[in-house]
Amino acid sequence: MGMQISPSVLNADLSSLADEVRRVQGAADWIHLDVMDNHFVPNLTFGLPVVASLLSQIDIPADCHLMINDPDHWAPGFAEAGAGSVTFHVEAARKPRMVAKDIRAAGARSGVAVKPGTPISQVKDLLPVIDMILVMTVEPGFGGQSFMADMLPKVREARRLADSADVDIWIQVDGGVGPDTIEQCAAAGADVFVAGSAVYRSPDPGLVVEQLRASAENAARP
Repeated sequence: MGMQISPSVLNADLSSLADEVRRVQGAADWIHLDVMDNHFVPNLTFGLPVVASLLSQIDIPADCHLMINDPDHWAPGFAEAGAGSVTFHVEAARKPRMVAKDIRAAGARSGVAVKPGTPISQVKDLLPVIDMILVMTVEPGFGGQSFMADMLPKVREARRLADSADVDIWIQVDGGVGPDTIEQCAAAGADVFVAGSAVYRSPDPGLVVEQLRASAENAARP
């Protein structure tokens, strides 16, 4: 598995969501959908009905990041709607191991996310039932924030933890990822990169995706 780019629509034109997704089709590996409930994080975006409607209109796989309370109840529905990957926050789940299993049972890859203040050790017991660890490199809730370089040791720790497991676990970074930061993330061991403003504030989002992937691949070479 090479370097994968998952553009976030948070900085796209949400009034034309399907058209915005098509702007990166053919270049991006995933489309990153930030689901926020104004409870777990202080922002409100969209929920399951909007995601389900969008998935019926696009071909690119959906990477759903649930920044919501009660993922135990809601997470499987996003997989059932057709998302290729569903990530929940370990801080929000009552029974995270069961959430991860339920996501997989519904047909999606299962990811677990950690906020900047949450140690990676919180996901250690979940390794057998997850496919991805998402390390937040900003406080979740809003796009366009500055990259937190002090999270790079956590990315390296997540990579070591994933490599110690007898399964293939991806390491995703989300927050402030762009041309100036993606190489640091790749060198630390990340292989899936969420980029929002860097992609959608460009007149040619697809080109930016290709450039970001090339930078990540260059930094990851031994």
